[in-house]
Amino acid sequence: MLELRPSAERGLARRGWLQSRHSFSFGSYYDPEQVGFSDLLVINDDRVQPGRGFDTHGHRDMEIFTYVLEGALAHKDSMGMGTVIRPGDVQLMSAGTGIRHSEFNASSQEPVHFLQIWIIPNRQGVTPRYQQQRFEAAEKRGKLRLILSPQGEQGSLQLHQDARVYAGLFDGQEQQSLTLAENRHAYVHVVRGALAVNGQRLEAGDGARLRNARAIRFGEGEQAEVLVFDLRPVELPSY
Repeated sequence: MLELRPSAERGLARRGWLQSRHSFSFGSYYDPEQVGFSDLLVINDDRVQPGRGFDTHGHRDMEIFTYVLEGALAHKDSMGMGTVIRPGDVQLMSAGTGIRHSEFNASSQEPVHFLQIWIIPNRQGVTPRYQQQRFEAAEKRGKLRLILSPQGEQGSLQLHQDARVYAGLFDGQEQQSLTLAENRHAYVHVVRGALAVNGQRLEAGDGARLRNARAIRFGEGEQAEVLVFDLRPVELPSY
């Protein structure tokens, strides 16, 4: 069974330089029916104006990954990392015992559009860690590319949780099915474009919960980009 989370019903935050849509409760947006799913806590769809961004702030005991869609995002942190994240890059930060970082639009002229996603870790107090990996469009074209996993399988980034995240690009006749292990939940987020998921049409920004899913079918894409989360069979994040 697929439970739709429509894009238009997401929370909205505007700060002048920032427009953010929240799939789950975050900051001043709270919906008791939308407080995460399994170990997935946050999906924020952020658009930041040129030269602006998030000043240095801290996190603890959270797996935070960033997926850039347009533009470039400059990252600096207390581990001494200073990088720029561009479309095709996936950045994963394990906050563990504590990390401080800033994120700014790297351009003085063009906006940056990215997703920031939080997953509850299965271990607290780990040593903070930074990972960044590029996944070319050809790796995702018409299929699902594993980008995060517990053991870093298939060149994916290593996540402190029993979760796997896939990214895919679908257009026209391209189709793919994802088979999950028995007794798993899944969450699908359409990043852009439109896509049929198990026969149901999802548009950009839409999400879908699937419980005890064994197979998820993707097809009928219209310049679609999608993220798929293979999750533990629990209903709400616990931390």
